[in-house]
Order: sequence, then C-alpha cells, then structure tokens
Amino acid sequence: MKAFLGMGLLGSNFVRAMQAKGISVQVWNRTASKAKTLEQSGAKAYESVKDAVSNADTIHITLKDDATVDEVLEQAEPALSPGATIIDHTTTSVKGAIERTAGWKAKGFTYLHAPVFMGPQNALEGSGYMLVSGDQTAIAKYQEELSAMTGKLINLGAEEGKAAAMKLLGNLFLLTLTAGISDTLSLAKVYGVSPGDLLELFDSWNPGASMPARLKRIATGQFEQPSWELNMARKDAGLMIAAANEGGGHLAVIPAIAAEMDKWIAKGYGANDWSVIAKDNL
Repeated sequence: MKAFLGMGLLGSNFVRAMQAKGISVQVWNRTASKAKTLEQSGAKAYESVKDAVSNADTIHITLKDDATVDEVLEQAEPALSPGATIIDHTTTSVKGAIERTAGWKAKGFTYLHAPVFMGPQNALEGSGYMLVSGDQTAIAKYQEELSAMTGKLINLGAEEGKAAAMKLLGNLFLLTLTAGISDTLSLAKVYGVSPGDLLELFDSWNPGASMPARLKRIATGQFEQPSWELNMARKDAGLMIAAANEGGGHLAVIPAIAAEMDKWIAKGYGANDWSVIAKDNL
C-alpha cells in the first residue's frame, strides 16, 4: 500500500496518475477537502495523517519546506509500518535532507529525497525530471516506481543531500532567468518593442542554447581571450540602464550586474572576457 501526503497541485496529480495505473493510494492533506476530492479518482482520503500512513510500505511527500516535512512526519511516525520508506519530493535545504536521511535511518526507516523539476501537468503525464541521490541500494529498489512518475529519473550518486543541492541550483537558474526576462520586457516596453517581436527574435536566435558551452568556458577559468570584453559589456549595461531611467522602465537585475562589473573593472579586469565576474566562484 502507498500513502501520499500533501495534495497540492503537484501531489494531487501524482496521485491521479497513480490511480490511472491502478495503484491504490491513501492520501492526506492539511486542508482535508483537497484530499477528499481525490476520492473521485479512486484514492482513499483520511483526515488524520496517522490513518493515511497506516499499513503503507511507501510514503510519498510533496509539502512546502523543511519545517512542514518534519512536522508532518513527526505526526505520522507512531503509525508508520516497520521498515517503511519515505520518499520526499519537497524542495528542501541540503542540510535538512541529510539530517532526515540519517535520523530516519536510525529509527529503522528509509528516507529518500527525490525533488523534481516538474509542474502539475508533468506529474499527471509522467514527464519532466526527478532527482535522487544517496543509498544506491534503496534507489535501485525504487527506481522503477520513481521512473514511472517522471520522464527522466536522474541518479546523482551516493552523496546524500546532492539531489537537494542540484534542485536548488536549478531553481536559482530559473529565478535569475525569469528576472532577466522581466528586465528584457521592461526595456523592450521603453523601446516600443512588443513581446511578440522578442519571441520572433529568440525563435531565430536562441541564447539559451549557448548556456552549456558558456558554463564550460567559465569553468576553465580562462578569461584572458575575450569574446566580449568586460569594458564593452559594462558600456552596454550602461546604455540599458540609462534608457530605462529615461523611459520610466524598471530594471531589477541589470543594475546589480553593472555594479559587479564595476568591481572587476576596478580590479583591472576590464580587458578580460566579461564572464570574469564569475572568477571567484570557481
């Protein structure tokens, strides 16, 4: 028997996908009505988290954060079946994932952290990406089940907490990417360029495709042969900031990048490739 705790958009669609495959699932959510809705697709909803995990050998979790995971599992603990496995899909801290892995192991349970790069539709379709790391024996045991929940299961090896780290790193990139898009739209508005015009540009020229090569180049630490000099990149950033200020636009990201560029120019790196601003992070 399987239990699923946390019936938000992601968790509820994971359950619907399981039910569509004929898998029996016991569900719980802090707001009981969200769990109750899933009885329409065949799940059994419980108002008590202890009742939800009773007789379950595998407990999946999609909750908010470390504190919520710890709180809910503490409530569930008295009813957990001996040797049960907890598979946590919540985005949590690295420290929290490591501590829970050790803590539950000491109590005789298996805790696997398996965060995802998936939206609700991915959960319903079994597409997207799921990350996992830690005990390779446990991962091998649940590989088929986890693979069925996602488009690709990425095993990051035996290092506990690595899945949590990689999930947060991926989310950091998504946050900065979206903030960059917001700045781009702000300046485009100042210039009278429509979002449709931007889409047409990026359909022809996809800067995202260069990301792996750019990361590889930065990782080498070789900045002395520039493809775009820091001084010139800073000049362009200045043009962007000036235009936004004159046109009433708001830039959140570019001023911070310009300030970082100024630090490196002051240290004598103006003739280097502009990506030298990442030098101290290698």
